[in-house]
Amino acid sequence: MLKDFLKFAVRGNAVDMAVGIVIGAAFGTIVTSLVNDVLMPPLGLLLGGLDFSSLFVVLKEGTTPGPYATPAIAKAAGAVTLNYGLFANAMVSFFIIAFAVFWVVKAYNKAADTLLPKEEAAPTTKACPECCTQIPLSAKRCPACTSTLG
Repeated sequence: MLKDFLKFAVRGNAVDMAVGIVIGAAFGTIVTSLVNDVLMPPLGLLLGGLDFSSLFVVLKEGTTPGPYATPAIAKAAGAVTLNYGLFANAMVSFFIIAFAVFWVVKAYNKAADTLLPKEEAAPTTKACPECCTQIPLSAKRCPACTSTLG
């Protein structure tokens, strides 16, 4: 069983998948930082100093009554909150990651089209030896010049 597992683990597809998952996780961390630390602060400033990560609605008060400044403080007080600001940050992160993945896949497909040889389709017609008209491969007689084909 150990031999089968090792054979599976070192196969090309499993290693490629593992590398993709690790790089994807690292890329997700970078994008999250880009959204939270670079994009959202200026956007919040343009919207009057709004911090998206602190936008929430209290659904149920906690043991310590509000108001709560942040979702973390509300959670520590035992309040139930709807954190729509954090959801907005997650949506922005998702769209940035989706956009980046789109461009990576597009570049990969373009490179694959230019670097990999194309398979040519099998011919479905042939030229008549008498008149050079294109005719189906299974034809016994040319429809243009009526010559018999061998």
